[in-house]
Amino acid sequence: MPKIILHTEINAPIDVCFDLSRSIDLHQISTNQTSERAIDGVTTGLIGLNETVTWEATHYGITQRLTSKITAFQRPFYFVDEQQKGAFKLIIHEHKFEQKHGKTFMEDCFYFESPYGIFGKIFNFLTLENHLKKLLLKRNEVIKFYAESEKWKSVLAEKNYAKKP
Repeated sequence: MPKIILHTEINAPIDVCFDLSRSIDLHQISTNQTSERAIDGVTTGLIGLNETVTWEATHYGITQRLTSKITAFQRPFYFVDEQQKGAFKLIIHEHKFEQKHGKTFMEDCFYFESPYGIFGKIFNFLTLENHLKKLLLKRNEVIKFYAESEKWKSVLAEKNYAKKP
């Protein structure tokens, strides 16, 4: 099963990074190139444990839908979303967060499996893994940009993130 592991260092509090990572609104901003939008379940705000969201997006010229569910959740350190319905045979996305020396270290572990046996494996090798990695890198760039600037306040309710002494 292919997996993509990414590490992102963010100069921002762990709570802000964690919540930006589960923000439906920020996800839509980070995926504007695929016109991704939430169409069912939690469609705005923050998604939490046992909640689902259905995304609609265009990839490779084909409009697709994918429903994912938050199956594990330990704020602000860890959450997992897993595909419930969609084109993939399997998607599991682990989001891990650690704070050290005033910075947040974010790790994404993205596991996926395509359908169609050997043809799916060839497609993974030729193009899909690279495509998914680019989407995740773009998403993490947007999270980092929003977290390190004042822009996070436009996505998250500022009152929940008062600076700690």
